[in-house]
Amino acid sequence: MEAFTVLTSKMMPLPESDVDTDQIIPATYLKVTSKEGLAEGLFARWCFQPDGSPNPNFALNQIEYQGAEILLAGDNFGTGSSREHAPWALLARGFRCVISTSFADIFRNNALKNGLLPIVVDEQTHRQLFSLVSEDHNTKVTIDLKAQTLTLPDGRNTPFPIDSFSKGCLLDGVDQLGYLLKHKPEIAAFEKKWESELQ
Repeated sequence: MEAFTVLTSKMMPLPESDVDTDQIIPATYLKVTSKEGLAEGLFARWCFQPDGSPNPNFALNQIEYQGAEILLAGDNFGTGSSREHAPWALLARGFRCVISTSFADIFRNNALKNGLLPIVVDEQTHRQLFSLVSEDHNTKVTIDLKAQTLTLPDGRNTPFPIDSFSKGCLLDGVDQLGYLLKHKPEIAAFEKKWESELQ
């Protein structure tokens, strides 16, 4: 898992509210046994027209948003079924962060476990971000995970919440198993001490 420290990037706007995991990655893409190919399934129902051609009106297909590592999403992002494929698909397409006013708990947890940072901002900041992107597609913001701040182009810092465990894992670039393996010497020492006390 890639470590997340400081990210400066433009944003791709997705103003729709209540985007569920089936819209993020349709069920037909859940048959894979690896993460390969999931990038093509991201928002597939919006990305493609009925004849299979790319939808030129969808932001993900527009040249001005290519390379964006931040998804600026509408309210209540990631609702619906629990599918880890949703953050996998977002990461596969190059997104490192999603900004919204709220996230479904299961999506948020799956995102954090896989290295995708979900950031919750207040409604005023949310509206301002969408306004900035509509005025200039190349507007960039900076996310500093250690400081837990989102910095807008005017220099204003907006704090965002994250639990200390998830923050530590993201900063170190490890998942939950990786976190445990980092403490392998301490675990071995504890087990050795515990076994000696039983004798």
